[in-house]
Amino acid sequence: MNYPNDVNVKINGIAASAASVIAMAGTNVSMAPAAMLMIHNPLAIVGGQKKDLDQAAQMLAETKESIINTYELKTNLPREKISAMMDDETWMNVNKAIELGFADEMLGQDKDTTDCYSYSDKQSDLVLLNKLKPTVKSTISVKSLQKRLSLLSH
Repeated sequence: MNYPNDVNVKINGIAASAASVIAMAGTNVSMAPAAMLMIHNPLAIVGGQKKDLDQAAQMLAETKESIINTYELKTNLPREKISAMMDDETWMNVNKAIELGFADEMLGQDKDTTDCYSYSDKQSDLVLLNKLKPTVKSTISVKSLQKRLSLLSH
């Protein structure tokens, strides 16, 4: 969040758990039409004596408060509402995330730009290859790049 320029976060699949917290650092958070965002209470696996369990419970309470801080900065929702949503393990589609302030826009609204993947290897490869199209004459052929790319996916 301290980065001096805009940070554009694009959620193309699922931003759940800690990924949803990271996404809140974006100046602009965009979600694909089929993307999901999930928030929940922090989790821990603890063993030991009562004092160890008490300490873990305190750590989880503090962690939850810091996560609420992050969501509150982005959404401006009341802390109590965010806390209840975390208690309920809340899943949000793009429309709900925008309505609640967790996201700013849906990807794919601008039909002239391809800013939303269709969740297929082929489509992802095409998007990447389109970005690799040379603006100046190159000695590396597109065929060669396609061959290299296919080796990576095996």
